[in-house]
Amino acid sequence: QVRLVESGGGSVQAGGSLRLSCVASGSTYGFGYMAWFRQVPGKERVGVASILRDDKTRYLDSVKGRFTISRDSAKKNLWLQMNDLKPEDTAMYYCAGDARIIFMDSLSESRYSYWGQGTQVTVSS
Repeated sequence: QVRLVESGGGSVQAGGSLRLSCVASGSTYGFGYMAWFRQVPGKERVGVASILRDDKTRYLDSVKGRFTISRDSAKKNLWLQMNDLKPEDTAMYYCAGDARIIFMDSLSESRYSYWGQGTQVTVSS
């Protein structure tokens, strides 16, 4: 079965950095489409960053210039480098993946079929 496992979350002071990792297994060719989402209690899950088959990246406006998404050539390892963290970045972060070639918003939750269990990021002021 396809599986995604995140790690790297934790507590950090505002202005600090964290690097999240996600390891995928169970897909022969890896995932051509991968992304990071985040969610806080009582609010909807939102797309933070995505990376496509051609390695084009896209970011939520509020994290541009601070976060960087990257992936290995096998498309089975995903990272999110988060710099200059702010309290509003506090959330549960999830990685997501999909191998299907379909036209859909890369930061839309419905684009992805496979999800990790989440890793908590807490930023204190």
